[in-house]
Amino acid sequence: MFRCVAFALLAAASVPASAQALPPTLDQLAATPTVTVNISEQLRSPPDEATLSAGTQSHAPTASAALAENKLKTEHLMEAIRSAGIATKDVQTQGVSVRADYQFETVNGQGKQHLAGYVASNNVSIKTRQIDRLVGLLDTLTAAGATNIYGPSFSIADPAPLRAEARKRAMARGEAEASEYARIAGFRGVQLLFVEEGVSYRATDVTIGERDLPVVAAPPPPPPPPPGGGIEPGQIETGVTLTLRYRMVH
Repeated sequence: MFRCVAFALLAAASVPASAQALPPTLDQLAATPTVTVNISEQLRSPPDEATLSAGTQSHAPTASAALAENKLKTEHLMEAIRSAGIATKDVQTQGVSVRADYQFETVNGQGKQHLAGYVASNNVSIKTRQIDRLVGLLDTLTAAGATNIYGPSFSIADPAPLRAEARKRAMARGEAEASEYARIAGFRGVQLLFVEEGVSYRATDVTIGERDLPVVAAPPPPPPPPPGGGIEPGQIETGVTLTLRYRMVH
């Protein structure tokens, strides 16, 4: 998602109105060189929440029987999810479906299909902030009859502090780079004219050292899963990409 913010900065001296310098005309502004820089600043930190989906599936001769059986399985699964400490607000139904189950068979060298019954399914999305207990949660879901489990996907519950720090660093870098261009061109400095921001937020499996962590406070890495768990939260990369336009000034 991109957010666009554009603004002009007009400086006014703290002197009587009669002594103020007239603002530059449009012709003067048009003749003043501008410089545009694109800055991307990314910060990495451990995730503090995970989302996964789990579902149940039932097969029966009729659609109503399949739905009824699946309803019981789903209720049992939901009870297990609640017993695992997942709040109701963190569980959401993703979809309930029922479909005809056709099977193919070969008779006298010719293939044909026949209706073997109906399959009903129900899938729910689960969000947890107990990343260190993911392996146990997966075991709980499997034991409760979940037949379809996807995930987990990791994220940061509140990326705003990281994004704010990335924005601050990007603005500082942008002004420094634009000022360097201005000095090379024989100007004293730059004046900000325009800002366009794009937000990036993605997971990465890059392993980083402690010296590479951002200065802002970030949640500590969760304890490693038990041996054989096979779940590695990795790092989440959060940041901004800025397009900054400056006017060179004498």
